[in-house]
Amino acid sequence: MGDMKGIGAAAGQLSLRRKLWVVGALYFAEGVPYGFINITLAVYFRSQGMPLEQIGFLSILGLAWSLKIFWAPLVDRFGRRAAWIVPAQLMCAAGMLLVPQFSISPAPWTFWLVIGGLCVASATQDIAIDAYTIDLLETKELGIANGIRMGSYRVALIAAGGGLVMLSEAVGWEASFVGVAVLMLVLALVIFLAPDFQFPRVAEPGDEQESPPVWRQLVEAGRGIRQLPHVWAIILFILTFKLGDAWMGSMVSPFWVDMGFSRTEIGFISGTFGALATIFGAMVGGYFTSRFGIAPALFVLGALQALSNLGYWLAAWPGMWRYTTYIASLGESFTGGMGSAPFMAFMMSLCDKKHSATHYAFFSMLFGFTRSIAGFLGGLGAARFGYGPFFFYTFLAALPAFALYPWIIPVARQREQGPDRTAEET
Repeated sequence: MGDMKGIGAAAGQLSLRRKLWVVGALYFAEGVPYGFINITLAVYFRSQGMPLEQIGFLSILGLAWSLKIFWAPLVDRFGRRAAWIVPAQLMCAAGMLLVPQFSISPAPWTFWLVIGGLCVASATQDIAIDAYTIDLLETKELGIANGIRMGSYRVALIAAGGGLVMLSEAVGWEASFVGVAVLMLVLALVIFLAPDFQFPRVAEPGDEQESPPVWRQLVEAGRGIRQLPHVWAIILFILTFKLGDAWMGSMVSPFWVDMGFSRTEIGFISGTFGALATIFGAMVGGYFTSRFGIAPALFVLGALQALSNLGYWLAAWPGMWRYTTYIASLGESFTGGMGSAPFMAFMMSLCDKKHSATHYAFFSMLFGFTRSIAGFLGGLGAARFGYGPFFFYTFLAALPAFALYPWIIPVARQREQGPDRTAEET
């Protein structure tokens, strides 16, 4: 059924170094609009006098990343991945240029249409980039590639988030937005021109008459997920692997504030150095995953990720040395990055390359659901129990995922040791 003249055969001609360059560039491009929307815009809105009630509406538009499963099948069905990535990037650049042209105190409905279009374009770019990465890589390459992926993505978040906010103080908001829009245009041009980004989809049909209807392709994608061994355990594992990490992370910033740390300390330690620790952790986790395999990495790095929550538990003890919080922050960021590398590699390994956009959108939707619910419950938990007990409970919340390892480890080993996923398309 598959067409091995597509990306599967072409990608085999690329060295691992070339593939990692592609992954790094794509995920830097993915992180730029996300950082712009979720970090910079909130600061810009308030600085321009937007009412708090309207600023909260940005979270509603952010549902585009959770709902992308509904149009991910179109990315699998029509056109090459670059044919979705480049137009999405052009739409992002246009949105970035339009934002400062509106008066937003309060903002008109046309402004929210622009922001909504920006969110949808960014989410669509994510779908196509995730799919292209899954198509491009062999299973044994997923570990190190996800380390590069997370590092590049975090660098983009820093550049388009806090970096852009700092730049705006020097050159103004409009010039800053022009700069980030130009960056998106340059990325779009690179992806449009460089042949490494232009491989066709796996099983790309040569004749439209041979193409299944969209509804049938969606049914086939759903059947592929249901046929995964121990699919119920896989779904529960994806929902719970990052539960403790996400639950704790939602209350880290309020904890720093309530413990009396200055904004400079929060920005440098929890923000800048924390992001650098996450990037370094992702690289280490990616190497560990490639060296020892997804299955061992999920267990070892997952355990370190869970144990790091106890650092904040210790930091919350009355009279504790203030630098314990510094150590807890860097340790949590580092181990969180390490744990993410095999987790992302595991989710990618589950995807059938014929339906990679739809499959990964589904798995990432599960992960995003956990993060959203954990963020909501974090405030309730910290308020009810206090920071110390709350942080200990976040450690306990990480443990249910380990109860699923008897089912998850064989699946991870099967995906690694079996024939490469491209064999399913021959």
